[in-house]
Amino acid sequence: MLRQSWQIFLKDVRMEMRGKEALNASLAFALVVLILFSFAIDPTSEQIREISGGLLWILFAFSGVLLVNRSFLREQSNDCLDVLLVNRVPASALMLGKTFANLLFILMIEAVCLPVFSVLYNINLFQLPLWLIGICLLASWAIAILGTVFAAMTVNLRLRELMLPVILYPMIIPALAAAMYLTNIVSVGKVPEGDDLIWVRLLVGFDVIFTTLALGLIDTILVD
Repeated sequence: MLRQSWQIFLKDVRMEMRGKEALNASLAFALVVLILFSFAIDPTSEQIREISGGLLWILFAFSGVLLVNRSFLREQSNDCLDVLLVNRVPASALMLGKTFANLLFILMIEAVCLPVFSVLYNINLFQLPLWLIGICLLASWAIAILGTVFAAMTVNLRLRELMLPVILYPMIIPALAAAMYLTNIVSVGKVPEGDDLIWVRLLVGFDVIFTTLALGLIDTILVD
């Protein structure tokens, strides 16, 4: 299964890198929003530190939906999805490959936006780089895994561009809340400790629970 997941991952990455439609659209959206908010918010204000995590993760959640929405659209032409499943590609391998591809794309958006945010809002987000990387990985995986599963559920709907965010955003609220809180702490150079670690456990638990559920339900979603 891991070999097949790796092949699906490579296929999706190659296809996206050829045209870069979703990646460019998501990156452009994220940068425009960052620039617009920089005019609306005084970067010298102390309040910007209190909302930096919220602004960043709301931005990443919206950008992530633009990316994951195309997860299964690539296989719609010529019934490619049915061909993959008929040729005994496990639905779980297909989902994992696409999830890792979506995770990579989301992390690429974050890698560009975090330095831009630091410059525009005069906040050094990289005082604790390992903590920041860990938060980004855990929260981005939550967006990628749930986004990929719901993209599979809505791929045949006419209003999939509308239905996906409507379903996805309420589900990832716990993960986003944890990521926002932890990012606010890390942005001031404070190591999460004590009660703050509850949010770390929440983020890890969220990823474990929903990854397990996704692997268990993807056969029903795609095959049945």
